[in-house]
Amino acid sequence: MGDVLKRNGFNNIVTLVCGDGPDIGNALVQDKNVPLVSFTGSTAVGRHVAAEVAKRFGKTILELGGNNASIVMPDCDLEIAFNGSVFGAVGTCGQRCTSLRRLFLHESVYDSFVDRMVKAYPKLEAKMGNPLDDNTMVGPLHFKQSVDMYLNGVAEIKRQGGTILYGGKRVEGTEGNFVLPTIVSGIAHDAPIVMTEIFAPILYVFKFKTLDEVITWNNEVPQGLSSSLYTKDMQNMF
Repeated sequence: MGDVLKRNGFNNIVTLVCGDGPDIGNALVQDKNVPLVSFTGSTAVGRHVAAEVAKRFGKTILELGGNNASIVMPDCDLEIAFNGSVFGAVGTCGQRCTSLRRLFLHESVYDSFVDRMVKAYPKLEAKMGNPLDDNTMVGPLHFKQSVDMYLNGVAEIKRQGGTILYGGKRVEGTEGNFVLPTIVSGIAHDAPIVMTEIFAPILYVFKFKTLDEVITWNNEVPQGLSSSLYTKDMQNMF
C-alpha cells in the first residue's frame, strides 16, 4: 500500500473523522489494528483511554489538562506582560491546553494591573464572533456542555469565596455557545476550584510578596504543562 501511495505522489495520509459523541473515539481505543492512540483532552477521559488501550497491550500518548500560570514581577516590561496575559487568557476562549488560568501579580503592581484588565475585557466583546474571521479574538465554546461547565464553575467560585470582577455570564441573544471572558479575585490560591481545570476563559488573579512564595503556589496544582515568568532580572530565572 505504501509503495502505491508513493508512486502516485503521496508520502503521508491524514484522515479526519468528525463525530457527535464518544463513539468514534471509543472505536479507535478498542481497535486492535490501532497500535498507538494519541489523545488530547481531560485527565478523566485520558485515564479511561490509557486503561482501555493497555488492556489490549497498545500504546498511548496523552496530553491531559493544564492549569497554567504566569508570574509578573515588578521589574518586568508591564506592557508585554499585560498583552501576553490578556491574550493567553482569552484567546481561543480559554480552550487551549496552554491557556492562562492563574495570574500571579506582585503586590506593587497588582492593583493597577488588575484595574487595567477589568477595563480592557469589555472591549473584547467587539472582537467576539466567528473564529474563522481574522478579526475575531474570542470565539464560542465548543459545545453546550462547555457552557454548563463554565456556569457551574462560576457558581462554585462564588461559593468558595471568589469575586467576579468581570464576566461570569453567558452571552445572550447570540447564535452559538458564547460566554464572557471572566476575571476572578479574592479566592484562595489553593481553593479546590482553582485546582480544577474548567477549560473555559476564567482567569484567577492573585497577589504575592516574594518570588519563592509564588513559585510554590505555581507548583501546587496537580496539573502541569506550562508556566511563565515576566522579569528583566536574570537572577529571577535561576
